[in-house]
Amino acid sequence: MPRIGLGTSPMDDAESERAVAAALEAGYRLIDTAENYRNEAGVGRGLKAAGIARQDVFITTKFNQRWHGVDLVAQAFEASAARLGVDYIDLLLIHWPNPDQNRYVEAWQGLLQLFEQGQVRAIGTSNFKPPHLARLLAETGQLPDVNQIQANPELARSTPRAYHADNGIVTMAWSPLGGSGSDLVTRPVVTEIANRHGKQPAQIVLRWHIELGLVPVPKSSNPARLVQNLDVFDFGLTTEEMRSLSALDRGESAAVDSDAFGH
Repeated sequence: MPRIGLGTSPMDDAESERAVAAALEAGYRLIDTAENYRNEAGVGRGLKAAGIARQDVFITTKFNQRWHGVDLVAQAFEASAARLGVDYIDLLLIHWPNPDQNRYVEAWQGLLQLFEQGQVRAIGTSNFKPPHLARLLAETGQLPDVNQIQANPELARSTPRAYHADNGIVTMAWSPLGGSGSDLVTRPVVTEIANRHGKQPAQIVLRWHIELGLVPVPKSSNPARLVQNLDVFDFGLTTEEMRSLSALDRGESAAVDSDAFGH
């Protein structure tokens, strides 16, 4: 899986088609979408328009709670693959645990079956807390390859990241630049480090993710920003700079609570 990708929420089909084509042309090889984004068809059209060989692009998508059942996951896969216009999906995720529904273990069992059949290259979860992941392990003996969570310097997510690191789970980060309404990239500590390195503030934040071993999927449809967001591999941050950025953390309680929210 590439170390950085393109996030596509909340783009519609038309915008995602343009953004995906531009991102692939700029050098991106990881595209992140979801059933709930309602743009898988646009992502698929962007992939086709770019003319990049299918095996050279890593596609991640996610399915909703209606498919939380051992036999329902295959239907979710087929529907997403059809909208994307692909024969296989590189990484398929359970979008939210929805613990009130209490069927995420069945969803995971369905994903394990799908993986064994070879229709997906990797399987995982999104927005799962360590107790959710521990239950998957206890009841199936298997943990996900990836858990995608909300993460950025203001939401450093040290507790789930530690669990992931201890159990060989890759951490993907959604809203890696702070998300809608965030002032993260204008914070003085970020802009000062950016000036020091001759980089844009967003590049500093994305480099924070890379230094921690996370896989960020920043959303942008602006061609210049697409190029900038990818250009984060020619410099590094010092220990003190990493510490200063991580000090922006507002704590676990500031993240979206996946025990209370989901779809």
